[in-house]
Amino acid sequence: MLIGITTETKAYEKRVAVTPDVTAQLVKAGFDVCIQSGAGMNSYFSDDSYINAGGKLEADANKIYQTADVILKVNAPTDAEIAQMKKGAVLISFMWAGTNPALVESCVKQGITAFSVDAIPRISRAQKMDALSSQANLAGYKSVILAANTLGKIFPLLMTAAGTIKPSKVVIFGAGVAGLQAIATAKRLGAIVEVTDIRPETKEQVESLGGKFIQVKGDDSIKIEGGYVKGVSDEFLKNQQELVAKHVSEADIVITTALIPGRKAPVLVTEDMVKSMRLGSVIVDMAVEQGGNCAISEVNATVVKHGVTIIGESNIPSLLPFNASDLYAKNIQTFLLHLASKDGFKWEMEEEITKGSLIVHEGKKMIA
Repeated sequence: MLIGITTETKAYEKRVAVTPDVTAQLVKAGFDVCIQSGAGMNSYFSDDSYINAGGKLEADANKIYQTADVILKVNAPTDAEIAQMKKGAVLISFMWAGTNPALVESCVKQGITAFSVDAIPRISRAQKMDALSSQANLAGYKSVILAANTLGKIFPLLMTAAGTIKPSKVVIFGAGVAGLQAIATAKRLGAIVEVTDIRPETKEQVESLGGKFIQVKGDDSIKIEGGYVKGVSDEFLKNQQELVAKHVSEADIVITTALIPGRKAPVLVTEDMVKSMRLGSVIVDMAVEQGGNCAISEVNATVVKHGVTIIGESNIPSLLPFNASDLYAKNIQTFLLHLASKDGFKWEMEEEITKGSLIVHEGKKMIA
C-alpha cells in the first residue's frame, strides 16, 4: 500500500504526521511512503532525511491525495483536500468528529474511510497509540515555560544578601495528562503549586508530584467516561469558582486545562477573578480553541487585561514540533500497524480499537 504524507495546512501548525525514523519503519514493514517536499521542514526534518529513510518525495500535494491508499495527517483535512482523495482511500488523523459533522459528511460524499486518532479508546493495549496523551504531555510542559517566560518574577525561593525572594505560586485547573506535566514542570522550577480537579481520585497523583490539592465536593452531575469528564452541571462549576477564587487571587500564574469532549470548554476563570489577580500575573488558557476556560482569553493572541497577561495559544504542542511530531508519528505508526499490514486493512469491525476510532467506512457513516 502507498502511504501519503502532506504538509499540514492549518494555521500555526508546525508538526508533521510521519518522521524519517517512522518512515524507515513503515518501509521496512513493506509499505511505500510518499512525502510532500518540505512537509517536515517546520519540525526540523529535511527532505534528504526522508529519502535516506526509504521514502519518496512529491512536490504536488494533490498528486499524493489522488494516488495514496492511506493518508496520514495531524489535523483533519479540508473539504478541498478530501475531494482530491481517491474513492476507497483511508484517512487517519485528528478529526474531532463529534463537533465537526461537516467533515464527516465530506468523507461520506467522497466514499473514503476515516479513522480519528482522538477517538481511540483509552485502554491499556492502546496506550502506544494515544496521541491525545502524547501531545497533552508536551503541552503541559510548554505551558509552564510560556508562563515563566512572561512572568516578571523567578519561580523558586531565593535567599540572597540583598534579601529573600519568595517563590511564585502556580494554580492549575485540571489534573489530566497536561495538568500533571504542568505540575511536575512548575515544581522542578521551584514554584508552589496548587491544583483543582473535579475528580477526587486525582488528589493522590497531584500530591505525589508535590502539588497541593484544592478539593471541591462533587455531585451527581459529574459524568466521567474513559478517564475524561463528559459532563458537569453549571451549579458545580459555580461552586468550584467560588472555592478557587481566593487561590487565583493569590496566584502569580494560572494554567487551565479543562476540556469536555464534544462541548464548549467550561468557564473556570471569570473576568472578576482576573481583576482580583496581582498586576503582572499570567494566565495560560490551554482550552482557548474550544471556547476557553478563561472568560476573556483570545484565540492565538497574548493580551493584557486588568494588568494580567492572558496567553491564548491554541496549538501548544506545535511550539515543540520536533518532539510533538516524533511522538505523534510513533502513535500513528502503532495505530496503522494494528489496523493493517502491507497487504491491506484487516477490517476487524468488532475489535474495540477499530470500532471506537472508525468514523466513516467506505462512504458509510459509522457514528451516530
